[in-house]
Amino acid sequence: MNEFVSQLTEKTYSPQKQDMILFETWQKEQLFSFNKKSGKPIYCIDTPPPYANAPWHMGGAIHYSGIDMSARFMRMNGYEILFPMCLDRNGLPIEVQAEKEFNVSMHDVPREEFLGMCKQILDKVGDQILHVCRILGFSNNSFKWEEVYKTDQEQYRALTQATFIKLFKDGLIYEDDRPNNYCTRCKTTIADNEIDYKSGSHILYDVKFKVKETDEELIISTSRPELIPAIGVVIYNPKDDRYKHLEGKTAVSPMFEDEIPIMAHHYAKMEFGTGIMMVCAYGDSSDVQIFRELKLNPKTIITTEGRIEDGLSKYGGLEIKEAKKQITKDLEEREYITDQKDVAHNFPTCSRCKNEVEFLAMPEYYLKQIEFVPKLLEYADIMTFFPNFMKQVWLDWLNSVSIDWPISRRRYYGTEVPIWYCKKCGNPNLPTPGPYFQPWKDDPPFINCEKCESSSGFEGDKKTFDTWMDSSISEIYIILHPHNKKDEDLFNELSNRPYICDMRPQGKDIVRTWLHYTMLRGLQLYKKPAFNHAWISGHVVDSKGEKFSKSKGTEVMPEDMIDKYGGDAVRLYGAIEASHGSDIRFTEQKLQGVSKFINKLYNIGKFISRFPIIENLSEIELQPADEWILSELASAIEESKKGYEIFDFQIPSSILRNFAWDPYASHYIELVKGRAYNRNNKYTESQQKAAWYTLHKAFKELLKGFAPIIPFVTDLVHRGLYQKTVHLEKFPICEDIISESKYTGLTAQMMELNSLIWKHKKNMKLSLNNPIKQAYIPKIFESFGNDLCSMHGIEHLVEKSDEIEKGEKLILNDEEFIIIKL
Repeated sequence: MNEFVSQLTEKTYSPQKQDMILFETWQKEQLFSFNKKSGKPIYCIDTPPPYANAPWHMGGAIHYSGIDMSARFMRMNGYEILFPMCLDRNGLPIEVQAEKEFNVSMHDVPREEFLGMCKQILDKVGDQILHVCRILGFSNNSFKWEEVYKTDQEQYRALTQATFIKLFKDGLIYEDDRPNNYCTRCKTTIADNEIDYKSGSHILYDVKFKVKETDEELIISTSRPELIPAIGVVIYNPKDDRYKHLEGKTAVSPMFEDEIPIMAHHYAKMEFGTGIMMVCAYGDSSDVQIFRELKLNPKTIITTEGRIEDGLSKYGGLEIKEAKKQITKDLEEREYITDQKDVAHNFPTCSRCKNEVEFLAMPEYYLKQIEFVPKLLEYADIMTFFPNFMKQVWLDWLNSVSIDWPISRRRYYGTEVPIWYCKKCGNPNLPTPGPYFQPWKDDPPFINCEKCESSSGFEGDKKTFDTWMDSSISEIYIILHPHNKKDEDLFNELSNRPYICDMRPQGKDIVRTWLHYTMLRGLQLYKKPAFNHAWISGHVVDSKGEKFSKSKGTEVMPEDMIDKYGGDAVRLYGAIEASHGSDIRFTEQKLQGVSKFINKLYNIGKFISRFPIIENLSEIELQPADEWILSELASAIEESKKGYEIFDFQIPSSILRNFAWDPYASHYIELVKGRAYNRNNKYTESQQKAAWYTLHKAFKELLKGFAPIIPFVTDLVHRGLYQKTVHLEKFPICEDIISESKYTGLTAQMMELNSLIWKHKKNMKLSLNNPIKQAYIPKIFESFGNDLCSMHGIEHLVEKSDEIEKGEKLILNDEEFIIIKL
């Protein structure tokens, strides 16, 4: 402990040196380890496994700091906190990053070799993320590499496979050959909620078709002329009198001369283009819906490589954009295009690589979700959202769900689909859950096909799962996974709750993926909500409100900011800059300003360290100034706790910073300095000790109130002053600070009174220490007389009279404060 006492003698707070000493101390003391035998109620936080494909920018640092504040507050509120550290190491982004860094295509190198490339990046980036967590002072249960769970470790992947096997056998998973969103860059199916939309424009062409039966021209507007050979039907709106005579007739496509049925359909918009439209396999999601509704046989002309199928005239093998260019050129040369215009359009893009999405039909596995939407809507009402308006984000998504979730992917770095197909009958055979299976390289753990009993061999599935299949069981892994059954009492306690986990903290951008799928899986596997609380944060963006971009030079690395200003400054900045759920526009200038407060708090601790700690309250006689500041602190703590309880850390950070900076440091400390030092021996011993007591009492409770937000400086000073960590203290209770006081509510007037005097002396070009010979003070401050005189150098207080009316008057809330002589 002496080490921390000595650190209070440093001239300024040095986070670069002092913070890591503290963090290492916390780890040695196992301060935040999960103690299942503590007897406290357990609060479980489903830590979002940070994705380890690229280093964190400031967004990750600030977002996860808020999650840590939640854990720290609940710990001080009397809970035993299950708060594991973890890393997400599955899925498409890491593959994209590996292809970029090693300049390879995943499908052009052996699978094992490519997996090794991915792991190199994951290990390197994982270390960087954990380093940032440490220098930000996170209080996860452990930072030992072997105790940080990773979603690509065998135990975790085995659980993903076990849940798949269970749901497959429950009839909730099926295989189907249907059109899906497909990224030709990533070469895999993607779900609806993995699509972003990019605003732009494209050319709408008016193309001449023929009506077979009447030989009349039919002008159809399209932005995808390359899909003319894939048309399945031509439609018009049933209310459109221009085309009613075409019902049941046949359109003949230009150049390709395919015969296509014409029919009325409500989806056709009379105001769009010429009012008649071609439905292709597949131009967009509406084409997919109409093909399904009309049960049309699709003619797919786009390959999984993003090229036109071989055999389609001279266009076979061309990339989609080149085929579009060539077909458009040929249509123009043959005078099939009558008009063209540029129109606005939202392009569906892959959320991972930003490539434009196509719609291709191929066999994939699907997890049923449509039938579970009504129950999930009930869960949305049961679960508490912080902030409450984020609930609507999930409700909007639930109300838009129209297809089941495609869960298989044609990628490498992910949990494998645990299926072997019988070479004789093709039946999918699933193993008994338990170990981790890799069917693409492992022999099956059985000999005979369960359907035809053949032993002629099996073909292992080469696909992996959508990464959300892994991520959506994170709360199950940390709480209900079989490896947790080693402590039967704890396992039973956690499994018998009406929800699986207490809190899911996450960003708003993945409500429709991570939150949604986790709630779906909790319902399907355990028939209860995955969470009691959902804490949803906004984004951290650059000063212009745009995403951080390395190429644009706007990316800010948290290590650089922490090295400059300290981990506490970054944490406090993130807390104070915006209300919970709102986006934060990061500016270093504001961070620099926030960092000054951290040093201010440290300097307050240094000042207070000069005075003894008073334990025996019978030795003291609280003065009005003492009662005033303690009542002000109690009020600040009460309001702060309300913010903590809704996990909106802007509320406590703003309130406590304002209290520390203004009423406490600038006014109370200045007010009682004379009494604390007993200048001129004008105070009794009990009055002096009352100043010592109040200085320590207010500061100690302030440190506790601030500890969840700025853990380093609060613990450094608390250990230095009070010989123990602040992080095992209980959160302050207002009644323990002061039971009651008649001096509540004087803060604004007290601050204005002092400011008026300081301003007046400054205007007179006098030092603030310059004495005031005589003065009259308002009656509300008469009981503060001795401390005010000491603070401002007032030598004599006088009664109000005609004579003193000639003095200089300073108006304070309609009352006169009169200075007779300076």
